[in-house]
Amino acid sequence: MSTPVFSTSIAGSLPKPAWLSETRKLWPQWKAEGEELQQAKADATLLWIKAQEDAGLDIIGDGEQSRQHFVHGFLEQVDGIDFEHKVKMGIRDNRYDAMVPQVVAALRLKGRVHAAEARLLRAHTHKKIKFTLPGPMTIVDTVADRFYGDKVAMAMAFAELLNQEALALQADGVDIIQFDEPAFNVYMKEAADWGVRALERAAQGLSCTTAVHICYGYGIKANTDWKATLGEEWRQYELVFPALAKSCIQQVSLECFASHVPAHLMALLEGKDVMVGVIDVASEVIETPEQIADTIGLALQYVPKARLMPCTNCGLAPMSREVALKKLEALARGAELARQRYA
Repeated sequence: MSTPVFSTSIAGSLPKPAWLSETRKLWPQWKAEGEELQQAKADATLLWIKAQEDAGLDIIGDGEQSRQHFVHGFLEQVDGIDFEHKVKMGIRDNRYDAMVPQVVAALRLKGRVHAAEARLLRAHTHKKIKFTLPGPMTIVDTVADRFYGDKVAMAMAFAELLNQEALALQADGVDIIQFDEPAFNVYMKEAADWGVRALERAAQGLSCTTAVHICYGYGIKANTDWKATLGEEWRQYELVFPALAKSCIQQVSLECFASHVPAHLMALLEGKDVMVGVIDVASEVIETPEQIADTIGLALQYVPKARLMPCTNCGLAPMSREVALKKLEALARGAELARQRYA
């Protein structure tokens, strides 16, 4: 299964249809229950597989249609977590408040987490598939600890469970397993230290391609307000990229277009495939193929052509379905234009 130069993919999430859940929300409520909900999730996944293929993307994801939230979708299958008594907690260094479950006992998987979604995805596309999991550090930042009393110990416990599911996803036929670590841009020194260590534990023993996604967050108000405080240069990547360059993780997904990230920081990822965010998830304006090709051209100053993969800055979950579809089409057309220009 070969993929072309400048292979395109989404970061992870896509908008949920109105018949599946609330729309334009990061933590939407489901519209159905039980078997009916399971069928609706599968239907939505099939819809987005087809939409990604129709748009012309090279690597296909499930759009996280079966998950209410990218972190909690994994946690729901973990014993030792109390979802009945959620507490309000500041997450991402108190950037915003969220109602989070509590870790109350030793963690272990109840069973498989994403078998149905991964197998459905594998059965319905001949293209390479990518599956996303939350990274250990970001999970730790999205739960209330009432048991471990030690962030690193809890991160390593989560990493072990993530590794069990990742190995099973690989057996399901997943080509790329991506861990989402937006917390790496918030707790940079810790990320470069134990964050990357926990990430490597989560990826231990995998022979499929491994990736990590690090962004400045979804296009929600709390994140756009935070970005406005970061000044003319966003240099958060500078601290964690050298640690990732030394790690076993093969691909790094980063935010680029419409950001204030200095492009030369991509050079710190020497030896890695770089998924360059060429689609802004914080704007409903549709990028032109020329803008996307220009962003790819900028990244080519620091990333070898064979290692550059155009992607979205982050997930598209809180967007309208119409805008998301147009952005996927723009992504594919922009990459095609870049092939004509640079390949």
